Amino acid sequence: MPGTRPSTADKRKTFRQLHQAGCFVIPNPWNVGSARYLEKLGFPALATTSSGHAHSLGRADGALSRDQVLAHFRDLAAATDVPLNADFEDGFADNLDGLAESVTACIATGVAGLSIEDSPNDGKTPLYDLDVAVARVKAACAAIDRAGGEVVFTARAENFVRGVEDLGDAIRRLTAYAAAGADCLYAPGIKSRAQIEAVVKAVAPKPVNFLNGGAFGFTVSDLAAMGVRRISVGGSLARVAMQAFIRTATEIAKDGKFDGFAGLMSNAELNALFGADRDPAAGS
Repeated sequence: MPGTRPSTADKRKTFRQLHQAGCFVIPNPWNVGSARYLEKLGFPALATTSSGHAHSLGRADGALSRDQVLAHFRDLAAATDVPLNADFEDGFADNLDGLAESVTACIATGVAGLSIEDSPNDGKTPLYDLDVAVARVKAACAAIDRAGGEVVFTARAENFVRGVEDLGDAIRRLTAYAAAGADCLYAPGIKSRAQIEAVVKAVAPKPVNFLNGGAFGFTVSDLAAMGVRRISVGGSLARVAMQAFIRTATEIAKDGKFDGFAGLMSNAELNALFGADRDPAAGS
């Protein structure tokens, strides 16, 4: 029917298909408004950002509770018609039963995919031992299978964002996670062409997500040519917004100037963009 929204099953099917061939960008909104705008731009899928969400609530990355994070996933999945991948951090559990329960709860929010890090969120241990990390991947995949097997599971090797910049170890981890059942592999923090191509080659034919969250000089075409299947930006879009806010607010506080408002889009334009059901001229 015209105007019928896709079901959760539809979005999960679409997301799995996106990983089968080609290269796509999966940008990271931090709230419903940014998610809806990215959808309007035509991106085929979206991914949450733990840092962007936490910072929007005045908290540090990793400081939110599981309930807060799950509610965020539920809001974004319900607000958009494209697949949503969940940045589920460390799964909010350090034991296998707890991890499986967390993954099951995450699936229930309506996401089409989720990622789990191989680093405990304890501020002390950079990475789980490999055998423990592999067992965690297996436990997450088993929970997904019990829920119907539709959700795409991304396993992350956190080496390069946890101070263990060892490409060989990251590749050993990713290949082990692929063998354990992960659908997509991800090593956030790698930056060079050589690193990217080595990871892609090591886990082929399984797809690789690349975090293009900095000015690395790579275009979508460049990364596609390297064999990357999925490109995310992490918290970078959220930081763009926060940086503009901080710069303008600081200018007002320190210099008494409002130059940062030059060229600012109007309240009416935003109301029209989001289909506001009240007078677009109203509001503050």
